[in-house]
Amino acid sequence: MAEKSSVFDMIGPVMIGPSSSHTAGVVRIARAAIRLLGAAPEEAVITFYNSFARTYEGHGSDRAIIAGLLDFKTDDKRIKDAFIHAEERGLKYTFRSVGNASTMHPNTIKLNLKAADREVEVIGQSRGGGVIKIVEVDGFSANFSATLHTLIIDAEDVTGSIAFIASVLAHDDCNIATMSVSRKGRNELARQFIEMDSGIKPITLEYLRQLSWVKYVIYIPNIDL
Repeated sequence: MAEKSSVFDMIGPVMIGPSSSHTAGVVRIARAAIRLLGAAPEEAVITFYNSFARTYEGHGSDRAIIAGLLDFKTDDKRIKDAFIHAEERGLKYTFRSVGNASTMHPNTIKLNLKAADREVEVIGQSRGGGVIKIVEVDGFSANFSATLHTLIIDAEDVTGSIAFIASVLAHDDCNIATMSVSRKGRNELARQFIEMDSGIKPITLEYLRQLSWVKYVIYIPNIDL
């Protein structure tokens, strides 16, 4: 426990902990995940892979991930007491580690979160310098950083759906930075991950949600805002 405390005595105005990969990036992965869940999590199973599996306690990644699940920002001084705050809020969590996942990035975390009737599984990578990449959501391949405005749409795999949504965003003056589409089979549900340089208007979100072939819409503004 003394080692953990000394790690977090290094908190500064921007970074926390000894490494942006092990702290700032970890916080951001968790903050992105709770926005995908759409609620404050009540239960969390946290799996650290590869180098994270070996170092998450000594480098403070365990506190950083809990802090992110509590929606603390990367410069929040409460991170060092994240376990105490989690207990106060009733967050139940379990840590797991997998030390030899050869197909995964060295700094990978999987989060299985629950809140009432909501559940989500998120896999994220801490890429260094506080940069993250969300690579999978509920089994759908993804590729977004959560530092831009992100729109996630579950829709029927109908002809022209991608072009139509791009057109709607263009009419809202939203410039698309990246877009990826994942589906589990032809004519099955498709999930679109769209990163935009600017935010989207509430009326545009409501229009997308009322389309008969759109099943679910999540909007995540830049998580550092």
